Amino acid sequence: MHEIASQVIREGLSFGEGPRWHGGRLWYSDFYRHGVFSIDAHGHDERLEHTVANQPSGLGWLSNGDLLCVSATDHRVLRFSNGEETTFADISAHCGFWANDMVVSSHDFSYVGNFGFDLDTLLREVGPEGLLSSPPPTTNVVVLDPGGNIIQVVPDMAFPNGSVITPDGSTLIVGETMAFRLSAFDIHSDGTLSNRRVWAQLDFVATDGMCLDAEGQIWLANALTNRCLRVKEGGEITAEVTTTQTAFACMLGGEERTTLYVMTAPTSDRFKIADQTLGRIEAANVSVAGAGLP
Repeated sequence: MHEIASQVIREGLSFGEGPRWHGGRLWYSDFYRHGVFSIDAHGHDERLEHTVANQPSGLGWLSNGDLLCVSATDHRVLRFSNGEETTFADISAHCGFWANDMVVSSHDFSYVGNFGFDLDTLLREVGPEGLLSSPPPTTNVVVLDPGGNIIQVVPDMAFPNGSVITPDGSTLIVGETMAFRLSAFDIHSDGTLSNRRVWAQLDFVATDGMCLDAEGQIWLANALTNRCLRVKEGGEITAEVTTTQTAFACMLGGEERTTLYVMTAPTSDRFKIADQTLGRIEAANVSVAGAGLP
């Protein structure tokens, strides 16, 4: 297995999420700085693109160029068009806790996950033994049409997190963090999903933010460690990037889309980091370019 060490290219984030390569820049949400930001390929020239009053998370663009952004704590998807913010969708009826990551298809269908339960509070209650009396509750992936209407709710997802769409637009793959797996769905022409199946079952890998490469493998952040893993369908791990802190999301970008950008932080526990700026963006060069969405 090929192992690569990352380099820190940006410090001073609170908690970075939803990295996306768009328009020659790396875009990302920062939870507790309440904004969507972008930087250049080398980690310079950070720009505040949009202020988000609550907690910004997953990002995606509609085909007309409008930005969609998950507003986590009030369970909305926001739309930014010509500098104006509107509510694209309210998914609160289908969220067990904070709304989270999202991917938007080339046909403007959106797939939005949520925590399902208050992870930080649960971990505090569990204590150092880390033993749960029962599995935490599952939750839903919400499917939105191009107008922001809810057209499907996919249940029984174990903390749906990072998500990708294959280059041909036929398959959605979603990380289920609490189940240590990646699950795949067929995408129909009307945007709805079917034929749920396990794409990869992993051992103690808390699947978080992820992206696809041109060989059909997935780079994913393992939120239990300071590592991103490159995974084949079926679960074989073929490469690894080590980071200076815990890895929470990754994205292939740069001029050739062969730079793996990783959002890292000491922890995701809001009780410990909400008033800190210890988050980082790290980068490593890999051999296979990014593909698909996001």
